[in-house]
Amino acid sequence: MQKHATGYDYVPDGGSRKVVKDGELKFAAAGLDHGHIYAMTQGMLSTGAECKYVWDSDKNKIAEFQKRFPFIKAASSLEEILSDPEIKLVANAGIPAKRFDMGKKVLSAGKDFFVDKPPFTTLTQLEEAERLTKETGKKYMPYFAERVHNEAAEKANELVKSGAIGKVLQVLILAPHRLSKNARPEWFFKKDLYGGILCDIGSHQFEQFLEFTGCDEAEILSARAENMANPEYPELQDFGEALVKTKNGASCYCRVDWFTPDGLPVWGDGRTFILGTKGYIEIRKYIDYSKEGNPPQTLYCVDSLGVRRIDCRGLGFPFFANFALDILNRTENAMAQSHAFAAARLCLDAQSKADQNFNTKNPS
Repeated sequence: MQKHATGYDYVPDGGSRKVVKDGELKFAAAGLDHGHIYAMTQGMLSTGAECKYVWDSDKNKIAEFQKRFPFIKAASSLEEILSDPEIKLVANAGIPAKRFDMGKKVLSAGKDFFVDKPPFTTLTQLEEAERLTKETGKKYMPYFAERVHNEAAEKANELVKSGAIGKVLQVLILAPHRLSKNARPEWFFKKDLYGGILCDIGSHQFEQFLEFTGCDEAEILSARAENMANPEYPELQDFGEALVKTKNGASCYCRVDWFTPDGLPVWGDGRTFILGTKGYIEIRKYIDYSKEGNPPQTLYCVDSLGVRRIDCRGLGFPFFANFALDILNRTENAMAQSHAFAAARLCLDAQSKADQNFNTKNPS
């Protein structure tokens, strides 16, 4: 496989946008079960924030983390991080079902929490997190990478917000991923631990639905999850789809799957189509094989003035700089907490509806 052939260890390079002073924002990485922790850490480092500690119950994971970030010290325990008054933020990419357990400890210790998606696997976890954020005033911020860590997606959002394509009528997202069975840990195939395909990789898409349509209220019209071709892992959902309608009338559909063919040099040909009253946008997130060199981060915008192809590489990722400043200033410019929770609730609703018809004993 070529570079970036797997999504779980993909670390986009958006350059550095230092917005905090030396020593002003210190954080820790605690819980390293998913490779997204590397991208989350790098994103925060790019803002000038300092990662003071790394911790995991598995010392081998700490050793791997320090190969990429040798300047980050291993904490002796989780308690060392939680009791350190200098630490303002804890980043976590633990096993999905256990992420809230860590988040609860972090918020209770008076620190903000930056968590890999999915941020929750049950509605009970979400509801308790909503209560905790209100009580503590701390942030429980999910890492919805397929928008906030993708330059073309962020550029599309900018165009949508500027009114370039008018009112958004529909958002269509195709989000294939590479399964990489042999590289996955045991928990990846246990539904009660990963949460289901719509809860997991679907969470990215539900956040984008709400963001691009500008509406945080939506309902699931239909949802489906199946095991299409992996009978040896009966709890694995390798295909999922959902149809959503937002309160402002927009239609949204996503397909998520684990069927990226081996011949594709990246982990998935992710595409997003945004239809508006005055035009439409297509995002080719990770590869554009219609152009020589197959560049990623490509956006096409069609409106009354013509067709624009925009190479978005080098535009950077505003989320991280905004999030760093949000932590320091107690603002919500990166992502509103209510929006993050609304997206999480929508993916849990979709997963619940899909699970009504999913039979782990007799996969299709």
